[in-house]
Amino acid sequence: MRPTNARFSDMPGPKTFSPWWGDTSMLKQRGIITYTLSPFKQRGSKGIFQGWLFNGYKRLAGQIPYWIVPFSLGYGIYAWAKKRDAWQNSKAGHIALHGDH
Repeated sequence: MRPTNARFSDMPGPKTFSPWWGDTSMLKQRGIITYTLSPFKQRGSKGIFQGWLFNGYKRLAGQIPYWIVPFSLGYGIYAWAKKRDAWQNSKAGHIALHGDH
């Protein structure tokens, strides 16, 4: 199988910059830095579930005092308001608040 013409073209590589449609000098550029990542560091999700089971539990358990108090306070207000609304719309509530039904 023969390589295509694009394979043989003068396209610039990673260390050079030149417009390949006119400049054929292909001079090396200064100040171009290429970064790579080690193959040993490329497993980004290695142990993600095991780490969450232990460390995530500790982190969530440490945050419980900060969200359980507002949650329980909000739920208590909601339950009280729902009960009061049901009482106000009942016959006993109408008689107690307005004097008649």
